[in-house]
Amino acid sequence: MRVDLRSDTVTQPSLAMREVMSQAPVGDDVYGEDPTVNSLEERVAEMFGKEAALFTPSGSLANQLAIRMLVAPGEEILAEANSHIVRAELGAAATFSGITTRTWTATRGQFLAADALTLARPDSGPFLVSTKAIAVENTHNFGGGTVQSLDEIKTLHGEAQKMGLALHLDGARIWNAYVANGVEFKEYGKYFDTISVCLSKGLGAPFGSLMLASKENIIKARIWRKRYGSGMRQIGIIAGAGHYALDTNIALLHHDHRRAQYLATRIHAIAPSLVDPKNVQTNIVGLDLAGLNLTAAEFAEMAKPEGVLISALGPNFARLVTHLDIDDAGMEYAADVLTQALERALVAK
Repeated sequence: MRVDLRSDTVTQPSLAMREVMSQAPVGDDVYGEDPTVNSLEERVAEMFGKEAALFTPSGSLANQLAIRMLVAPGEEILAEANSHIVRAELGAAATFSGITTRTWTATRGQFLAADALTLARPDSGPFLVSTKAIAVENTHNFGGGTVQSLDEIKTLHGEAQKMGLALHLDGARIWNAYVANGVEFKEYGKYFDTISVCLSKGLGAPFGSLMLASKENIIKARIWRKRYGSGMRQIGIIAGAGHYALDTNIALLHHDHRRAQYLATRIHAIAPSLVDPKNVQTNIVGLDLAGLNLTAAEFAEMAKPEGVLISALGPNFARLVTHLDIDDAGMEYAADVLTQALERALVAK
């Protein structure tokens, strides 16, 4: 058996999704003439109470277009130290937009408004970098799928308005947050100037994300999307997958959360220091291997011959991500393989 827990991006389009894709009406999206893309953009913008949306190939591009609308070259955005924008987009903010970044560190990526606001330095004059925006990631990927507190977001929004700061939500897995805590998408939309959402993670589309913002900023972002080489033509084939994902797969995410909790519980029973199941809120299980005589890469190599794939994201940090292509039998098999590997490691220690 093969169980791929490296990411929820490894999902395959289902036969039903492929059928929808094959029948999607298409047109040239660079000319704004793809009806399926247009309807998807309108649909997702309305879901979050935003004026407009822009379809992009990736979440990284959606994030980068969004923050470019908020922060000028030579100005700064604040973000958590292990956020996707900071760690996984390969310095794109500085490379493409001349944006500088300062960070705070949060346990499991759990957002506290005070951490960001303490760093903020708006209107710093001609000698210091001025803060222009703050980014929040929900759920927090490298924090282990952490769902952010709506109360903290509200506090941030109120204080940011007083300081003249814009807010960006990296909502690649906002669908998981919604399933975990029931906060409506429009409620999140109230507090952020720009939002990115992803269709190719837990929702199972082959690719695609959307940037949400005001009509004015979407018009500007569309130009930059083309400038970055991401103008797309008959992309309604993929937008059709996005519609199917929203129609069908949000309702399935609770199974991913349940299976992640099962994995965490099984691993905790063997090695309690690795993960606390109470901290597993969505579909990501982060394992801290620092207390074992075992690196994350070594742990991944132990599981790989048995067909279980996991991510080593640091010397001592392994990540397991559940998704719609893994059923209960696969989850039980993966738990057996991983716990047996840990038992061998503990004996060797």
